[in-house]
Amino acid sequence: MKHLYSILLFIAGISVISCTSGPQLMPNISGKAGEVVVVISKGEWESDPGVAIRSILAVEHPYLPQREPLFTLINIPEKAFTSIFQSHRNIIILNIIPDLKEPRMVLQENIWAAPQIVITVSASTPQEAAAVIQEKSDLMTNALLQAERNRNIQNAKKYEEKTLRETVRASFGGSPYFPKGYKLRKETADFIWISYETTYTNQGVFVFRYPYKDSTDLSLQKLVLMRNEILAKNVPGSLENTYMTTNMYFEPGMRWVKYNKRDFIEMRGLWELQNDFMGGPFIDHIFLDKEQRNIIVLEAFVYAPRYDKRNYLRQVESILYSFEFVQ
Repeated sequence: MKHLYSILLFIAGISVISCTSGPQLMPNISGKAGEVVVVISKGEWESDPGVAIRSILAVEHPYLPQREPLFTLINIPEKAFTSIFQSHRNIIILNIIPDLKEPRMVLQENIWAAPQIVITVSASTPQEAAAVIQEKSDLMTNALLQAERNRNIQNAKKYEEKTLRETVRASFGGSPYFPKGYKLRKETADFIWISYETTYTNQGVFVFRYPYKDSTDLSLQKLVLMRNEILAKNVPGSLENTYMTTNMYFEPGMRWVKYNKRDFIEMRGLWELQNDFMGGPFIDHIFLDKEQRNIIVLEAFVYAPRYDKRNYLRQVESILYSFEFVQ
């Protein structure tokens, strides 16, 4: 995470098949966000294929203040894979076919429910299956993350607070989609703060900009410096001389991302309140405006001291991914 790299969320070489050839009514998906049903025999779950899947999908989620897995895996043997589980949101199926000539991984959408993703891995032996899982690890991870993200974005667009998008678009030339419940907390010429708050949680989005001079402005050191400077002015704590800043005990990570025909920097880290004890995870999407005069930052953050934070963070992160410039 400390090095810049580019990632494509959909990469050639994997089949994507839609099973919705025409208008039809499908049941809604079941299961919790972040869950993946893995249809595989107990023996193969404990041997090479299961080890490979867990090494990819059950690893620790990056930049959270406590340990949480990237996905929560539920092993279901093939005989137990009934209609109860077939409607699950995320499914991986392992097929061992002894006379299969070439191993493959296939992505399908909406087979038994919608919006659903089903990843099928077929191979002639368990060892060969494990090898193709490792080879296609990025594709598997990104497909599941994108499916989770798309559900959140669809929900935001379906149940949208339109006035918030109009407010951000008027100032920045583009905006994400904000679902119902989000409210405007602060607005200045170059800084907007929108959040969804409950008694014990806070999911927030910052949108701000500052002048772009040269490529050194896109270094990790400079990005953190400007983040701290802007948030110190705009995001005070409840006590005197407290404000949001970056926790540098765990240095943030950054990477280049290509998504929806746009290149941007993703920066992940932990935030904290200076001179106080609040904190949590944050994600920034950082890019240049159309004229390349300003750096625009979209930031998602979570404060949920009583709860796991993975799913809260993915919900608000999805808002960032819904950003669109005005055409």
